[in-house]
Amino acid sequence: MDRGNLTVEVDFHLLGFSDLPNLQEFLFGIFLVMYLSILIGNGLIILITKADPSLQTPMYFFLGNFSFLEICYATVTLPRMLIDLWTHNGNISLLACASQLCFFLIFGITECFLLAVMAYDRYVAICKPLYYLVIMRHQVCIGLVVGSWITGIPVVIGLIYQIFSMPFCVPTKINQVFCDVYPVLQVSCGDTSMSELSVYADVVLFAIIPFILILNSYIRIITTILKFPSKVGRSKAFSTCSSHLAVVSLFFITAIMTHLQTKSSHSIVTERVLSIFYTTVTPLVNPMIYSLRNKDVILALRKLLIK
Repeated sequence: MDRGNLTVEVDFHLLGFSDLPNLQEFLFGIFLVMYLSILIGNGLIILITKADPSLQTPMYFFLGNFSFLEICYATVTLPRMLIDLWTHNGNISLLACASQLCFFLIFGITECFLLAVMAYDRYVAICKPLYYLVIMRHQVCIGLVVGSWITGIPVVIGLIYQIFSMPFCVPTKINQVFCDVYPVLQVSCGDTSMSELSVYADVVLFAIIPFILILNSYIRIITTILKFPSKVGRSKAFSTCSSHLAVVSLFFITAIMTHLQTKSSHSIVTERVLSIFYTTVTPLVNPMIYSLRNKDVILALRKLLIK
């Protein structure tokens, strides 16, 4: 390839919703409402899990951390998306693009592990209730949360360095609403096979393995619940797991479908819809799922509103 088409100092351009020029203001309003709803909804979950004494249990400790993670996850992409929609300017520097992708992947990996930790918490609570407080003591819970946050950081930094060390072609137009793996690889002029292989390995290690662990926990949970003699006991046990299971389904199905595509089979429209779904819709509906399906959360929320 002609050296004149290679970039030295790269500035990317996020195309975003530029193919929908008449809907820019409308989309700005929609995503602004969604982002504010994510902040308020997840913020309330954090507040009530910290303030209400009845929610000082491992399950709600994980839920509060999960809500904080959802705020971070949405903040990586949505504010930038809102700025681009408002200014009609999708220019982003290489450093800003690399930073956005780095934090996006770190938070995504953290979510995978934290969902697996929450599934393990439910497994211990239902399958080993007499040992629950011994196994899930506070120090263990803190260790599991910290481990979820830091496990993927070295690998992600290595992957980001690998991707952004490659040469990029002019024009560097990224056909996505934020810097994601495959849209960035598409504007590279170098051989991306090693980067794609690294992405597949990371998906297996940090998404599929936690997903298998979650499935294993729920197989054991369901097997135990079905042995309960009373229908009321079975119903109560299922209700404590249904919210988490719904969140797991929403996040993992869309995330794995997105990142197991190859560069050649990559669909711009499909990735845009899926990425918006698991970066915006999932953090938006999580507080609703946990609030509507959890009587303790509803009661704590009522107490907070009365105060």
